[in-house]
Amino acid sequence: MAKRSHPRRGSMAFSPRKRASRPFGHVKSWPTTDASEVRVQGFAGWKAGMTHILSRDLNPRSPSAGQEVRVPVTVVECPKMRILGVRGYQMTPYGKQAIGEAWADAKQIVEAFSELFKRLPERKEHDAEKHFENLESADLCEVRLIVATQPGNVSGVPTKVPDVMEMGLDGGSISDQLNYAKEKLGEEYSFADTFEEGGLTDIVAVTKGYGWQGVIRRFGGKLQSHKNSKKRRQHGNMGDFGTGYVRKTIRQGGQTGYHQRTEYNKRVLRIASPEDHAITPAGGFLHYGEVNSDYILVKGSVPGPAKRLIRFRDATRGSDKTLHDYEITYVSTASKQGA
Repeated sequence: MAKRSHPRRGSMAFSPRKRASRPFGHVKSWPTTDASEVRVQGFAGWKAGMTHILSRDLNPRSPSAGQEVRVPVTVVECPKMRILGVRGYQMTPYGKQAIGEAWADAKQIVEAFSELFKRLPERKEHDAEKHFENLESADLCEVRLIVATQPGNVSGVPTKVPDVMEMGLDGGSISDQLNYAKEKLGEEYSFADTFEEGGLTDIVAVTKGYGWQGVIRRFGGKLQSHKNSKKRRQHGNMGDFGTGYVRKTIRQGGQTGYHQRTEYNKRVLRIASPEDHAITPAGGFLHYGEVNSDYILVKGSVPGPAKRLIRFRDATRGSDKTLHDYEITYVSTASKQGA
């Protein structure tokens, strides 16, 4: 006899399914290690599009060992980011709480983003040394950098306004991290300073938005029978309480897409620049254009449409699988028009 039960169509794991509050992801936690050297744990770049590569499989136990394998990759343009400040956190009975900040020199920040101003604004003097002394004397539990993107270095993104966000620091003691932040304040850092080729990273991004959609597309429900009265793209009823009270578990139409999602253990296959390895396809990437600055190749897909800001973070869960070596033999730059 056929099984009368089936898994629930539509998950409650992603509730509430509402629009993300900002177009780029928010990272809530940063992994910690016992490393002695201080390093930045995150980066951000703009999704350009997808292509494919041919990679030689160097796993001796693979059925395709020694052969060229076609691998889909996502191209993310990652120009250098600028470190604007540092923020210290203290543990309280209510969780971590920011207790102080130290920012780079105002003139240095204004000059870095001078294309945003028709007239350079007058800034009050900010005594960074005094703020660093306050942070060093406080009982800190975590130190994070305040960094900003530099969209002026990217031709495929229409905005010039930088996105400001926090990045975690790992390695050494709290004192070492404060000294590192003091040295790097106002300077730039690249993706290669944070991650390595062939390593794993977590990706935090906002998915492509589809607006208001019906219950079938939003939850993947089953269509009603062709004999059903009036409609087929609807669910059976609104629950056992009647229309006066509807449970939150009842599937209904609403906002679909534009949600923050995190994908774990995505592998970075290449970190390069267009001068060393050309990546822009003939005619440019659809809805993006040309890649003119540093870029990376991520194995597989990445949430969001072209021009979406993608955030990278140290892999928090790791992987039990052995990461075998690979050899990229070909990168497709064929036109994506009509693909």
